[in-house]
Amino acid sequence: MKLLITGASGLYGSRLAKLALKNQHEVYSVHNQHSAENGVPIQVDIANKNKLTEEFLKVKPEAIVHAASMTDVDKCEQNRELAYKVNVEGTKNVADAAKACKAFLLYISTDYVFDGEKGCYLETDLASPISYYGYTKLKAEEYVKNTKGEFCIARPSVIYGATPAAGKINFALWVLNKLKNKEQANVFNDQWNSPTLNSSLAEMTLEAVEKRLSGTYNLSGATRITRCDFAQLLAKTFKLDASFLNPTSMKAFSAPAKRPKDSSLNTSKAEHTLKCKPLKVEDALLRLKTEMTNSA
Repeated sequence: MKLLITGASGLYGSRLAKLALKNQHEVYSVHNQHSAENGVPIQVDIANKNKLTEEFLKVKPEAIVHAASMTDVDKCEQNRELAYKVNVEGTKNVADAAKACKAFLLYISTDYVFDGEKGCYLETDLASPISYYGYTKLKAEEYVKNTKGEFCIARPSVIYGATPAAGKINFALWVLNKLKNKEQANVFNDQWNSPTLNSSLAEMTLEAVEKRLSGTYNLSGATRITRCDFAQLLAKTFKLDASFLNPTSMKAFSAPAKRPKDSSLNTSKAEHTLKCKPLKVEDALLRLKTEMTNSA
């Protein structure tokens, strides 16, 4: 299969490109500021519609995974014009190009499309974001649905992995670095989500693309857990001193953007549909430990 990935230098996109190559797919890796290491690199800004369409039509991919996004929740709140340009208009450009190429499109969305008042969200639950980041991702979802092309929308939650990517460090590595350096780490004990290992997400989404699954899927970790309990499990798995973890309430945290209190996702649909199942957090962290050992 000829697969094109946007955001291919990111935490998830880079892992997907590596996995797709291993599975003998022809991979084209779209990146902007940070170069992509796996697949045939294509440097293009997704907000540049003409250039993007031109590059996509050259490749003529059979499938496209759109992972490129402005994900910094606070920056999205502070620079709404840029967030809309990247997350909404950029997605429109990718979706239109996918339709022009007659390619299957899988769009990576987020659990932040929900307000966090309920938790354990099903794919069919009403989306009602409380941050501008969540709003842009929901608007992008709506556009993907309205293009009438072949599509799948995947919603992960708090993606983490064994190595930094695109100049960013993920939550799991941040916690591990703090503990290894014996530094205090403030972690929320009243915010729930479904942490998602990037390699697991890559497996699930690649299967979805290969099967051309349509509709919306929660492709996250299978465990609802607080940030604090997740950090505690990290400490236990890596045999580090958890006393440096400082349980903190979200109320004590001041930031430009609101965070949902409980954006955890119900993964039963994915569990019933996919061979690559969403991972329980304990299994995911054991795999993370192995991946970090191998990458070292």
